[in-house]
Amino acid sequence: MTDRVPELSADQKTELSEIFGEYVNLDKRERHYYNHDIGALPPLVKKVIGNTDPAAVVKVRSEEDAVKLLEFANRYKIPVVPRAGASSGYGGVIPTKGGVVADVTLLNGVLSIDPETETAVVQSGIIWEKLERKLNEKGLSLRAIPSSAPSSTVGGWLMQSGAGYGSYEFGWGHESMENVRIVLPNGKMKEFSGPELSKLIGTMGTTGIITEVTLKVQRQEERNAVSASFPNAAALREALETIREKKVPLWSISFLNPEWADMKNKAPRKLHYGEVVDKDRPVLPKAYVCTFMYPASRDVSGLTEAIENAGGTALPEEISKHETEEWFKSMKVKRLGPSFIPAEILVPLDKMDRVFEEIKKRIKLQVLTEGMVIGDGNVVLLCFIPHSERSVLFNTAFALSLSILKIAEENGGRVYSSGLFFASKKKDVFGDKLAEIEALRKEFDPSGIMNPETLEGKGLLNTAVSMGSAFEPLGRMAGNMSGIGKTTFKDEKEIPAEVAELAYSCSQCGYCVSECDQYYGRGWESQSPRGKWFFIKEYLAGREKLDQRQTNTFLACTTCQMCDARCELDMPIEHAWMTMRGKLVDEEKKMTFPPFEIMAASLLKERNIWANYRKDRDKWIPDDIRAKMKDEAEYAYFAGCTASFVEKDVAVGAVRMLNDAGVEFTGLFDREACCGIPMLVAGKWDVFEKIMRMNVYNMKKRGVKTVITSCPACWLMWHTVYPQWAEKLGIEYGLETKHYSEVLMEHLDVLKPKFKKPLNKVVAWHDSCHLGRAGGKVYEPPRELLKAIPGIQFRELEHNREQAHCCGSVVSLIAEPPVAYKLGGMRIQEAVDVKADIIAALCPCCTVQFRVASEKNNMKIESQDLGALVARSLGYDIPDTTNYALQSWVPFEKMIDLMQPENMADLMAELLPEMMAAMPAPLQSMMKMAKYVPGMDALMKPMMPVMMPRLMPSVMPKVMPDMLKAVERRVPMPDYMKEQLPDLMPKAMENLMPNMLPQIIPLLTPRMIEYIKKH
Repeated sequence: MTDRVPELSADQKTELSEIFGEYVNLDKRERHYYNHDIGALPPLVKKVIGNTDPAAVVKVRSEEDAVKLLEFANRYKIPVVPRAGASSGYGGVIPTKGGVVADVTLLNGVLSIDPETETAVVQSGIIWEKLERKLNEKGLSLRAIPSSAPSSTVGGWLMQSGAGYGSYEFGWGHESMENVRIVLPNGKMKEFSGPELSKLIGTMGTTGIITEVTLKVQRQEERNAVSASFPNAAALREALETIREKKVPLWSISFLNPEWADMKNKAPRKLHYGEVVDKDRPVLPKAYVCTFMYPASRDVSGLTEAIENAGGTALPEEISKHETEEWFKSMKVKRLGPSFIPAEILVPLDKMDRVFEEIKKRIKLQVLTEGMVIGDGNVVLLCFIPHSERSVLFNTAFALSLSILKIAEENGGRVYSSGLFFASKKKDVFGDKLAEIEALRKEFDPSGIMNPETLEGKGLLNTAVSMGSAFEPLGRMAGNMSGIGKTTFKDEKEIPAEVAELAYSCSQCGYCVSECDQYYGRGWESQSPRGKWFFIKEYLAGREKLDQRQTNTFLACTTCQMCDARCELDMPIEHAWMTMRGKLVDEEKKMTFPPFEIMAASLLKERNIWANYRKDRDKWIPDDIRAKMKDEAEYAYFAGCTASFVEKDVAVGAVRMLNDAGVEFTGLFDREACCGIPMLVAGKWDVFEKIMRMNVYNMKKRGVKTVITSCPACWLMWHTVYPQWAEKLGIEYGLETKHYSEVLMEHLDVLKPKFKKPLNKVVAWHDSCHLGRAGGKVYEPPRELLKAIPGIQFRELEHNREQAHCCGSVVSLIAEPPVAYKLGGMRIQEAVDVKADIIAALCPCCTVQFRVASEKNNMKIESQDLGALVARSLGYDIPDTTNYALQSWVPFEKMIDLMQPENMADLMAELLPEMMAAMPAPLQSMMKMAKYVPGMDALMKPMMPVMMPRLMPSVMPKVMPDMLKAVERRVPMPDYMKEQLPDLMPKAMENLMPNMLPQIIPLLTPRMIEYIKKH
């Protein structure tokens, strides 16, 4: 077997980087995020397993990548651990011997779909949910699908050997797989099909890296569902046996035990900005609740009789509807845990009720169970015992999982899967196929580099499991005494209690990962919501530091709320990151992204984020519209910063439409201020509060009842955030908010006859996050308005409405422009894929982002605002602002780049003569000694981090004039920005320097010493 490889050598790192470039990560901190799977292990088990941080993480994008990686690994005998969704809890992706984690999630393509033969060829890293969506487009559907479909992958299910929805009709997941391409541990590619596939099933990445799978699929058909309750497990078993005996043609059968049903009723409600979303959630009976699914065309008349004859009761349709909508959200009960002790077992159907009886008899802690019935007469039981991993009793309570396994074995069952934790049970899992699997591994992996110890186990862990099984009664006795009461959390180490509770509640299922733009824009686990929850737990456990780097990770969330929409537990994730912004920046005074400081200074001085003059804010208003705008009115149009100064076509188009529709309105004119959302996401809540107070006061002063916005972010502030802050601050609010598309829908009969010019273009529609998923779910009004334009050919993007991808603007543009350009390009590509001429949006920031991203990615497609398109069709000559938007972005892009620590160090190095001259005379004399006194420079190195923060407040004002000139040389600026820089820069630097200096000083000190020696 290969030795443990905790770190690669310098030469190995260089070679791996040359092979994979940006797709290899050697950062020690990032590697730590790849040391675990979905399971929360007791501290004693973690100690037995030891350090599981890999030495490197490589993203495998192709079969060629897999070959290169395994050839590299074989040269140096380095372990390789394939990792996909990491949605299993058997230790299959835990790098117990370090080495390289091969992340295959970029192997996520659909290679072909054949409706005639009902087959699909896909890459192994494709997520089941995505594959189902692609099949649906062709009128097809999966035969069986795992209950973790929003995160688990095709290759992962084969290597796990799983069953799921549809397994009652179609059996285990691998039974729908016809052919598999795999890169073997020796770097050679091989195809497996037919009986040979059994050599791969359930082997958890120990036989190679799967690259491609051919699946059998089926015709898509509407499905119906019936839910029923049963008084006990015997009644449920009787009904299931009757259904099998009478061959009722069902597709899927799944169920919950009474404890799970009861916990589902008690699970926290889904919230959206503090408001309950699932008010109509049905109440489940505290019984065995079983849901039967079948194609609508089938005759399942025997189903009702089987249910009733067994003593079951059919439940209202609202329950079956709810249960099928919650297909992939069974783990939401973990919110009440907050930790779970898992035990997943396979038992014969005819012994299922006895297993439940024995569990209830022997286990004194609450056991929640979800069941999945397989067509071969077996049942998968996923059992969870609620507990707290922070309790010392978690160690002893964990022994109860072995008790549940023993009960299964006593009744002809077994552990569901093998893997690191149950390697000692692999003969039970694989049966006669084990010899073939071991022969394959011996032939193609003689050095044992492929996911070592996963099927062999670790000696001490195997011994512990064997001992635990042998002395199960003693372990059970201790476990049954290890119950805990309700787990409570408190503010701890800069983590608010509510955020800490969510971190421990997180199931690490990964539903939030693949669709998170912060993650797929950067590609590494630390940036995902799941990664951030993992960090918080590690930080609270003392294994991580909450430094500026991690602060930036919290700040980088674009607030699109995709994670909230996808979370299996319905956790308010984005709200937690917003809470962390306030805690870290507003309270703890950590640094926000530097460009936000310039924005804040501009906002406080001129009420906008574009460093423009307040007096010019309302110059976009056409003269004829200005003449009609009242001093006071029930409606007021709020343009926002970007529409007022950059994308003026947005604002002009909006007021033209409102006017043509007969809507009377006023505005704040040059007294309008930024809505404040940049300051909210920057964590500068004191600035946000000032702006919010100002806007609300000025709006109410004009007698306004309803604020109309064009910008979704402005809508979100006026509609949702302002009222909440007003209540918190004791301010009377009373304002309604609508997007102009909502208002115009009420006047579309007036507007439609006025359209004059046909567009004659193919237009794809982008749903902006803050008006859609993260805001008021306003989806249809803008579509109807767009479709009203004559000559338009409307196209939906692949990801639309609730599933719409973020454009990647604002926070990403401020934090990491290259990431923003990537995100924008990915969204634009969806428009290219539907052969659109124009990608249209109703958000000024989205429009700017698409225009910039189109240029950066060299993509030939127009980005246009909805209001501008409508207004032009109404006959108005509204200039295209694309070029002006691109020009306006340039100074911000250059300023963002300048404010990186490395570039700020370069700037300050250029100013060393002025900085040295500005220092106190005694200090200057001491520094000059470094030129003549041997060893003085070495003494200065540790002194600089102490001296510089103390000196900068007095030095900075003196060097500011020269700094401004240096900035102007690096950043091309329009006159209005250049004129304001002497006011904006000092304030920004005053706020930045305390936090930025620790990053700059290590870069600047050697250059300062070198300067002193020369001068």
